[in-house]
Amino acid sequence: MSLRTLVVSIALAGAASVAPWVAVAANEVVSGTATKASSSSSFAQGEVKRIDAGQGKLTLKHGPIENLGMPGMTMVFRADASVLAQLQVGDQIRFKADKVDGTIQITELQK
Repeated sequence: MSLRTLVVSIALAGAASVAPWVAVAANEVVSGTATKASSSSSFAQGEVKRIDAGQGKLTLKHGPIENLGMPGMTMVFRADASVLAQLQVGDQIRFKADKVDGTIQITELQK
C-alpha cells in the first residue's frame, strides 16, 4: 500500500466515524431538541411562597433560571397585578423571568 493510499484511507475512515455525530447534532437543531434551541428550557419551575399584591411582589422557591444564569433559590420577583391575582401560596408553577428596568420580573406564567 502506498503512502498516499494509506493517508486517503485514514482520512475516509475518520470522516465516516464523525458522520453519525454530525447527523445527530443537525437533527437536534432541526427538531428543536437541542438545549439552547428548546423553548421549554426557558421556563423555570417554582413554588409560590408569598404574595404581596400591594407591593407587586412574589416570593418563589425556584429551580435554575437559565436565561439569567441563576441557580435554584428562594427569592422575590416583581409581577403585574394580573399575574398575582391568579396565584395562591403553595401553587406549583412554570415561569419565565427577565430583567426589566433593573429588576427581575415575571414575564410569563403557567400553572
